[in-house]
Amino acid sequence: MAKPADNLRDAVERTVEATLGSAERLARGRRSMTEALEGRRPATHDDIKELQAELRAIGRRLDKIEEQLPKRRSGSSSKRSTGSGKRSTGSSKRTSKS
Repeated sequence: MAKPADNLRDAVERTVEATLGSAERLARGRRSMTEALEGRRPATHDDIKELQAELRAIGRRLDKIEEQLPKRRSGSSSKRSTGSGKRSTGSSKRTSKS
């Protein structure tokens, strides 16, 4: 027959294990919620400034690549307009189809 002290010890162990299990499940749920929200947060001003800087850098790299390409013949038809090669740095409004 089990002693009352053993019964109490078993009850405490079960309570601790259940509490730890709940804490682990809560932590997993919190992590997954944070991950889900992190991917859906709106862009901040700093995010936009960073993206603009990246786009400018890509534009500069593309300009250098285009300068290294052989010149096109003047008589050939081209789908691309021959301009100064400069890209607009202003913002253009686009509609999003989400």
